[in-house]
Amino acid sequence: MTKRKETAGVLSQEPLAPGIYSMWIRTEIARDAAPGQFISVYSKDGSRLLPRPISICETGEDRLRIVYRIAGKGTREFSAYRAGDPIEILGPLGNGFPLQETEGKRVFLIGGGIGVPPMLETAKRITGAKELTMIMGYRNSHMFLKEEFEAAGRLVIATEDGSFGTKGNVLDAVRENGLEADVLFACGPAPMLKALKAYAAETGMEAWISLEEKMACGIGACLACVCQSKEVDSHSHVHNKRICKDGPVFRAEEVEL
Repeated sequence: MTKRKETAGVLSQEPLAPGIYSMWIRTEIARDAAPGQFISVYSKDGSRLLPRPISICETGEDRLRIVYRIAGKGTREFSAYRAGDPIEILGPLGNGFPLQETEGKRVFLIGGGIGVPPMLETAKRITGAKELTMIMGYRNSHMFLKEEFEAAGRLVIATEDGSFGTKGNVLDAVRENGLEADVLFACGPAPMLKALKAYAAETGMEAWISLEEKMACGIGACLACVCQSKEVDSHSHVHNKRICKDGPVFRAEEVEL
């Protein structure tokens, strides 16, 4: 896959929940994008030099969708874009989920918070699984992308406030519903991923996790988004992995959380 930087065009944008926006972008980058990868989005404000990394939610032949949370001035700027506006992006970036690992297996797709969006295209691309269960965790009843996940297969939901589904986190939902699988793919906040890594180790389940981290260059050159790893990195020669370049998807036992 060849990453490219281009001035793409906004096709549409809409709010999905408080502070959560969905944007469709017309871009050739979509043709090469894999589930779990991300793009870097550049601000039009010259004082904000670094792009914002945003995971890819869905793709089409010549378009892709990002679903993101307003987290600062950059993403607030993006939320004001409208159809027809230009948008400068770089991608596809990072390594996605290894879909071949799901063939003939029972699969969990688990997302939490803003880690929910990349799991949608992942769900749509999994075709050979024996069984696919999606477990999504939200803070409250503002469950963005719920209908899209329901169209993709079996969906189980956990909410922190108990307003829908299981009250608690995604592991609470797994246990409450007596769910089992052979492999899991997950994206979300570090505490969730740490718990899932331990759960997979206890049950002997194969686990692949996508790490969320603030990034600078997005291409592995600056070492601003490293995580601790079991093996020595060939680039930095220390026990680090570059999340943007080596990840964001890792086999769970590869990284320390």
